[in-house]
Amino acid sequence: MRRRCDRNRKRSRRRAIYCPEHGCYLDSVSQKYPIYADRPEQLREQGMSKKTATMVLTDHTAVRTPLWIEAFWCGECEEVRWYLVKKTDRRTFELSSVPRGLWERMEGAIDPFGNPSVSEFTRKQAKRLNQKVFRDYNS
Repeated sequence: MRRRCDRNRKRSRRRAIYCPEHGCYLDSVSQKYPIYADRPEQLREQGMSKKTATMVLTDHTAVRTPLWIEAFWCGECEEVRWYLVKKTDRRTFELSSVPRGLWERMEGAIDPFGNPSVSEFTRKQAKRLNQKVFRDYNS
């Protein structure tokens, strides 16, 4: 007969998300950023019919899709990578690279590629450290 503590295993388990390149377990280093759809074409990409997608968006201005973007740490690569995550079954997930257009449909995240309306010169100048300014703040 099994012990009571072995029978009652209702605790949550770690998500089984593995690196597409190496097959090692990925650790999440960010929150989930859900993706929203506000046009029927975006819902049709998820596999919804044209009629259903149109009817859903007439009732709501935006709909949350079953996809999200999340950052993961890979131990083999030793770097953080952003992936588009889709939950297929109860315990399985599909990972793919994030297309450029999805960053605009996400809520609450900052685009890692930077603001496209900012020039390269302005971006470099903002990163440049001015030692005199830091000395003034430290004194």
